[in-house]
Amino acid sequence: MNNSLDEHPIALTPSLQIRPATVEDAAQICQIYNPYILNTTITFEEHPLTPSDMGDRLHQVKAAGLPWLVLEDVDQNVLKGYCYAFPWKTRSAYRYTVETSIYLQENDRGQGLGATLYTHLLHHLEAQGIHSAIGILALPNPASIRLHEKLGFVYAGCLKDAGFKFDRWIDVVYWQRLLSPQTAQE
Repeated sequence: MNNSLDEHPIALTPSLQIRPATVEDAAQICQIYNPYILNTTITFEEHPLTPSDMGDRLHQVKAAGLPWLVLEDVDQNVLKGYCYAFPWKTRSAYRYTVETSIYLQENDRGQGLGATLYTHLLHHLEAQGIHSAIGILALPNPASIRLHEKLGFVYAGCLKDAGFKFDRWIDVVYWQRLLSPQTAQE
């Protein structure tokens, strides 16, 4: 897979842009993500990440030739959210399938920013020849279910009691969107 991600920002408004993430964004990405770790079951991680941890993850995604995008308020130099894709599995037959992930600052949810950011990620994945995007959601998570439905993902299954966090078992659901009906090209 080649990385056809355009390295230039996409202006949404005079102050909002979507652009590829850089290692310099790692601290702000942690500020967005760590509250989800500490306060929710949306992620099954249990310990906050450091900017170094996040920088390593960003390098892994980019090394796989996949996009990691941020939504930035350029006037305030603040990230409002981020999304990325990473390989679904390591075996070669899975090379056209990715898992997607998106997180927004708490006060920026419910404004359509997530749908806009996620849509750009899906367009980049399709342009790279990715065939299938999978969103994995811990339940309950009605906002994320609505987002995935809005973007054309379909329910693909449930794993009962797949995770254990905050002293309780949590179900996980899979949502899938086929991006391109074309046959894979080598």
